[in-house]
Amino acid sequence: MTSDSPFAPQSGLSTAKAAKLAAVGLLADRKERRDLERPVEAGKRKLTLKVERPIFILGAPRSGTTFLGSCVGALPDVSYHYEPRLTKAVARCVYEGSWTRQRAARYFRGYYGALLAAAGHGGLRFAEKDPENCFIVPFLAEVFPDAVFLHVHRDGRDVAVSHAEQPWLNAASTGSGRSGRGGTPWGAAPRFWVEPERREEFTRVSDLGRSAWMWRRFTSSALAQLAALPTDRVRHLRYEDVVTRPAEAAEVVADFLEVGDPAGRQALHARFGQARPGSVGRWRKRLTEEDLTDVLAQAGPLLTELGYHP
Repeated sequence: MTSDSPFAPQSGLSTAKAAKLAAVGLLADRKERRDLERPVEAGKRKLTLKVERPIFILGAPRSGTTFLGSCVGALPDVSYHYEPRLTKAVARCVYEGSWTRQRAARYFRGYYGALLAAAGHGGLRFAEKDPENCFIVPFLAEVFPDAVFLHVHRDGRDVAVSHAEQPWLNAASTGSGRSGRGGTPWGAAPRFWVEPERREEFTRVSDLGRSAWMWRRFTSSALAQLAALPTDRVRHLRYEDVVTRPAEAAEVVADFLEVGDPAGRQALHARFGQARPGSVGRWRKRLTEEDLTDVLAQAGPLLTELGYHP
């Protein structure tokens, strides 16, 4: 396989590319956070770039991380930053080993601090929801020893349906010239998280099959890596429980994040109350028997392990 093949492994992130992602990300961050903008109380505002007690929201794409992130971002003492472009790309370098951990740590600390400063949120708890972090939990836990991790998982059949509706892994997007937030081109080319011995197989399965593959890899990695952390640093949430019993989910998250302020708990409940239970079980109407076979070929054992039955 030649280095210029669309299916060849991606190389490490260049300094120039990192600088571009950082600049674009800082400009985009303000717009993406618009609905969470609020004045910061004078007593909570600090002139510091230090990232303290960060909150990492983990989960496979289309598993509810965006919704959960918006809920956490409603807390008055939290500065929420969606999916930072630069660290999304650096996460791949950490996983691949193309950057040293020391270099990557400087970028993570520095960029999170820059995002806090640009938002005028020095002193607030930093939070983000980058799915790629599912693969670098030990790194994040070491770089941020006071960090906590919220992991949400969803029925992989629903995830496959939702994800395949997007262009990100679909064969028709291959060669389109479009790319994701971290600079990864759209299309059927294998990502960094695809098993090395199965890279060519990844390009041949259906769009639904690739989406189910993605769900399995992100979810299984998060579960395995989080299991090695102390239990007080981790909380797992089932998406179906979050959207069907939002009040209970709000209390679980509030307790885990040690939210003592009644206003904070009220804000959490208000956000969780916007959940849409109609998103549960879409696969039953959307997947044909052939589609379901493709999905189960990639995700069946993990679905069973997590208690998702037919």
